[in-house]
Amino acid sequence: MRRIPGDPGPLRWLWFAIGFRLPAENREWVLHELTDAGWRVRALFRQLALLVPIGGAFMMLPGQWSLRVALAALVIFSGGLIALAYGDSLRASRLRQHRLPVPEDRDLGRPTDAN
Repeated sequence: MRRIPGDPGPLRWLWFAIGFRLPAENREWVLHELTDAGWRVRALFRQLALLVPIGGAFMMLPGQWSLRVALAALVIFSGGLIALAYGDSLRASRLRQHRLPVPEDRDLGRPTDAN
């Protein structure tokens, strides 16, 4: 797969996934990441990259294995659903964070979360 100019690499990608702003040199990559086709899937993967270690930590707690698996699954599944449900708002927030334009929402006829 061809790399996009400004591709941040693994550590900066994790920094971005956590919610921090990347430097200006990664601006083109951020724009692609948040606006091009498949942005919802990429947003879900970013969220899962944060949720899976948390689910793994719950798996290490003492108790019945079935309870630990259920708790980890609940954390991962509910976190993924929240990421999908609020994807438009999260994307608009991330675009504003990087000082990029928020695209128009086809259903609303205005940018997502516009005042």
